Amino acid sequence: MKFDNKVAIVTGGASGIGRAAAEILAARGAAVAILDLKGSEGQSVADGVTERGARAIFCSADVAQAEDVNSAIGRAREAFGPINALIVSAGIQRYGNALTTSDEQWAEVMSVNLNGAWYAARACLPDLRRNGGAIVNVASVQSLACQANVLAYTVSKHAVIGLTRSMAIDFAGANVRVNAVCPGTVDTPMLRWSASLDPDPKSVIEACESMHPLGRIARPEEIAEVIAFLAHESASFVTGAMWTLDDGLLTRIGGAPRSGQEQL
Repeated sequence: MKFDNKVAIVTGGASGIGRAAAEILAARGAAVAILDLKGSEGQSVADGVTERGARAIFCSADVAQAEDVNSAIGRAREAFGPINALIVSAGIQRYGNALTTSDEQWAEVMSVNLNGAWYAARACLPDLRRNGGAIVNVASVQSLACQANVLAYTVSKHAVIGLTRSMAIDFAGANVRVNAVCPGTVDTPMLRWSASLDPDPKSVIEACESMHPLGRIARPEEIAEVIAFLAHESASFVTGAMWTLDDGLLTRIGGAPRSGQEQL
């Protein structure tokens, strides 16, 4: 899948899934604008891409602020031309239930995970409507199910599915495809941060590994490969779809007959 002469925006492109997506798209020919709050990390990713002979710039942006997003995408447009693909990977995780989640936490998570996705899409859609293109939102298995004590995060990721479907319907006639990926556990800085909140971080990672049938968590590149497919013309008949990339995490029912295990 080549992206020659294409321009891609990647929010949250300084680390994790966003970084992997930015690097894959650039390696396959796209000019990539990396949007992130992490200035030194984002610039490092962009520098690494250009050192390998591809095109990339870093645009500092707080995706929770519409003006930041508009400015950064405007800069990308000036540098590379009209936008062909948007990858929304910026996101944060916070913990709490309906009683313990503060107003500030709720607003923070919604501003980044949901509003940020909308702001980025709104800024790119004028180009996408004129020329066709794709939006890929990074959602989560928690867009489709829920763990305990993650109210704001789960609600925000469920809402990203609604945003994805709504835009897919509204802009299908303009040849704009909008899809979402719903990863299971992925080895990202956000996961490592979440694990660090536990007295035994290693046990958290091991528990995440054991939840997945393959007995491991995903690499960011594995998610980014599917993102690249959905952003490419190869997925020309795919829109409004939720691609669950969870190693069967949501497929398996807890528990198993002992005899069934012995046959493995």
